[in-house]
Amino acid sequence: MDVQATTPLDPRVLDSMLPYLTVCYGNPHSRTHAYGWESEAALEKARRQVADLIGADSREIIFTSGATESNNMAIKGVARFYKSRKKHIITTQTEHKCVLDSCRSLETEGFQVTYLPVKKNGLIDLKELEGAFRPDTSLVSVMTVNNEIGVKQPIHDIGEICRAHKVFFHTDAAQAIGKIPMDVNDMKIDLMSISGHKIYGPKGVGAIYVRRRPRVRLEPLQSGGGQERGLRSGTVPTPLAVGLGAACEVAQQEMEYDHKRISQLAERLVTKIMSEVPDVVMNGDREHRYPGCINLSFAYVEGESLLMALKDVALSSGSACTSASLEPSYVLRAIGTDEDLAHSSIRFGIGRFTTEEEVDYTVQKCIQHVKRLREMSPLWEMVQDGIDLKSIKWTQH
Repeated sequence: MDVQATTPLDPRVLDSMLPYLTVCYGNPHSRTHAYGWESEAALEKARRQVADLIGADSREIIFTSGATESNNMAIKGVARFYKSRKKHIITTQTEHKCVLDSCRSLETEGFQVTYLPVKKNGLIDLKELEGAFRPDTSLVSVMTVNNEIGVKQPIHDIGEICRAHKVFFHTDAAQAIGKIPMDVNDMKIDLMSISGHKIYGPKGVGAIYVRRRPRVRLEPLQSGGGQERGLRSGTVPTPLAVGLGAACEVAQQEMEYDHKRISQLAERLVTKIMSEVPDVVMNGDREHRYPGCINLSFAYVEGESLLMALKDVALSSGSACTSASLEPSYVLRAIGTDEDLAHSSIRFGIGRFTTEEEVDYTVQKCIQHVKRLREMSPLWEMVQDGIDLKSIKWTQH
């Protein structure tokens, strides 16, 4: 139930990878023999499969090690290439950590970054975005689907605004691609980050889409043999790239069916929990969201205690990339969630291979343990007695 952190490898993806892990082991950049040609052909097929999923040209797809590298390449690459004329970047406060950290790193190099706040529902205010543009803005970076609360930003509108201002638009689509329809031309996206292991592909591989017309220029992060149009040197791992391509093709075929099934399971989970347990808050917009990512706050229950009680179910209290810290989620803080509610939130992920039985088991255990933990909570007892907790002035001994 934690498919936002990672997904299992689809058996169809593994089947496509196996030959390139065993007999077809040539370096795809070897031009002098059949082993190399064979691997190169497989690589180019995978490139087309990724491109087809997002409506791009295969020459616009660059293979990377994952969405973190793609995000770093997009943000640092564009900023550094255009730095002589443009020194300003716009992003949001709820981006993935690697986007925020890339922006902070650029601030130490003299760039200026505007971190747009989000509304209570997790969506950005398009008027605030309009007002943030400056003559020296080079890039806007807004994620498509949030990895913690599942809200879906108005990417189409943001793309239109950026194009009108002649500013490049990058989106981190790791949680969206293969799950909701994405078209880079229709949405006016100039750069897009993609991850393999979020779409039932292998770990350690991803891609970045870089628009050719109007052309986006990047300064490469790593130097070397000039592979991937000089933007990402290093031998491309053929089996992983083939896996990413196959995962994109399968996602394209299954998208409509998956979305319908996941929506039904998500509805089942939320309805059952909400009907049995009072004081449960769903974080993020109810309408503009990807249904497979559900973030619920259980008032008067410590999230970590609930996670430990549900130890036989894989869940999380936020992003796997930041779950080592005990700070409440910065995404929940950005949407104005009270600190105590932010500490009591759990993220439920529903994916292609999640079953109805798993959802029902999770719901049953969740209801059981929330009730048990609340019975142990003095705060819950006070609320039942009609005491307004916000009116209490707590003193420290």
